[in-house]
Amino acid sequence: MIALATACLTGSVAMAEVVPPSEVTFDGYAVEQSLTGTPGNPEEGRKVMTTKSMGNCVSCHAAEDYADVPFHGEVGPPLDGVGERWSEAELRGLVVNAKMAFEGTVMPAFYKTEGFNRLGDGFTGKAHPEDKPVEPLLTAQEVEDVVAYLKTLTYDE
Repeated sequence: MIALATACLTGSVAMAEVVPPSEVTFDGYAVEQSLTGTPGNPEEGRKVMTTKSMGNCVSCHAAEDYADVPFHGEVGPPLDGVGERWSEAELRGLVVNAKMAFEGTVMPAFYKTEGFNRLGDGFTGKAHPEDKPVEPLLTAQEVEDVVAYLKTLTYDE
């Protein structure tokens, strides 16, 4: 405990920097680098995915693991086994901006703040104010949490 406190005071413990949306680097559609340098929390990722006011992934994707959450959509593919089919970097890339892999997808880019066409201002029906910064739909840590949760969705559950 004392060693940790000393390390913090002397600055020898490096704090990970959050990668801003505009600086995310894609390799094809994969994002190799963690957005936070902090491992994702699968429990928090499940919460983000199944909460309508957060990621709202459940509105388009079904999975046995969250069959207890009502009103699953079927627009997107089922997520059962996704942790075996995709690497962590591929899943991160799909969550950050699925259009890098699937150009015509209706899946939102959850960690993007620029390059939009006709960006709206919430549910007001008005254009996004030019003087107001665009915030990503999910924070960098929420993206990492979702990726950690997706990696748990295997056929061996």
